[in-house]
Amino acid sequence: MILLQQTEQNSNPQSALLMFALTISFMLLLVLSGKINLGIYLPGVGVPLRRSRKSILKQHFPYYTQLTEAQKRTFEQRVQRFIYQKEFIPRQIPQVTEEMQVLIAACATQLTFGFPPNTLSYFKRILVYPTDYYSTISKRYHKGEVNPKLKIIVLSWRHFVEGYLHNDDGRNLGLHEMAHALRLERRIIQLQHGHKETALQKEWESLAQREIQLIRLGKSQMFREYAGTNAEEFFSVAVENFFERPQLFNEQMPDLYRNLALLLRQDPLTP
Repeated sequence: MILLQQTEQNSNPQSALLMFALTISFMLLLVLSGKINLGIYLPGVGVPLRRSRKSILKQHFPYYTQLTEAQKRTFEQRVQRFIYQKEFIPRQIPQVTEEMQVLIAACATQLTFGFPPNTLSYFKRILVYPTDYYSTISKRYHKGEVNPKLKIIVLSWRHFVEGYLHNDDGRNLGLHEMAHALRLERRIIQLQHGHKETALQKEWESLAQREIQLIRLGKSQMFREYAGTNAEEFFSVAVENFFERPQLFNEQMPDLYRNLALLLRQDPLTP
């Protein structure tokens, strides 16, 4: 009898440990299968968005709604990754709401959907203002900017929203600033690893300089005058038109459009 009691006492901790392991395994299986969402980001593990965030994408982000079901799952995972890897900082507003975070992350994902998931990881913080703001650095009012030294992307929320409400005029603040960030990050990576410009990049620069001269001469019918400021602004304006007016862009500047589609590794005309 004493021996039996000892056996039962010894087996209780083992049973508890076994039940704990089974419970953890079951919960992990549910997370990985998409049945539940714990609201956390696990590096290297695709965790689905919670329903509220999916609803925001469905209601406010046409790029997402046009994807296949498989592409949507990938897009959702990238949005989640962006949200959990960035620090969203409110400026002159109480907070950066969940809707703001989801749509900003979706904008970045839209631009970089053809790139590896860690693209734009160089930038750590997203500053959000309610509208245009005064920069103490440039001494001017801005709608957005990218600062590689501070690793920040700054956005005016009003102008960000307007960019997606009017999605066929070639003006989108979110895409414009994310394009600056992408171009800067690619350049930083090339410098760090000693990589040279690819033939595709050289072709882009050549085509861009030719078009910039036409803009400055008032002979460009596609891009607004601001694109002629320099090569950086030209790239960002081109990205805006690439996503918002791809048909017109391709018809008027087929070589430039084709090159940009290859650089961004996606084509809105052939999704």
